Amino acid sequence: QVQLVESGGGLVQAGGSLRLSCAASGRTFSSYGMGWFRQAPGKERIFVAAISRSVSSTYYADSVKGRFTISRDNAKNTVYLQMDSLKPEDAALYYCAADRNGRGSSRLGSYDYWGQGTQVTVSS
Repeated sequence: QVQLVESGGGLVQAGGSLRLSCAASGRTFSSYGMGWFRQAPGKERIFVAAISRSVSSTYYADSVKGRFTISRDNAKNTVYLQMDSLKPEDAALYYCAADRNGRGSSRLGSYDYWGQGTQVTVSS
């Protein structure tokens, strides 16, 4: 069992930056692939970024490529999402998720554990 707790959300102006963190419990964090998803009001939860357990592979949604960076620190059991050049359309509840297969994926169904989310608001 893995528990995930997101933090770092908040209100930022368009063009600004935020760094989200997701702290995981347990001693097997390094074996999980990790992902970030987001959900805006009235919309489906969608993929943002993912990273494999070995850090050798990262994946991004086209809408955030070049602006967002996913990383992880296995020693700290934490995965990060650095978000730069934020746009109003990036506003959403951001979720962290863990994939037992370790690969990281853009598919919601690949993930076994989810956090409660952290809110990101971007003002224009």
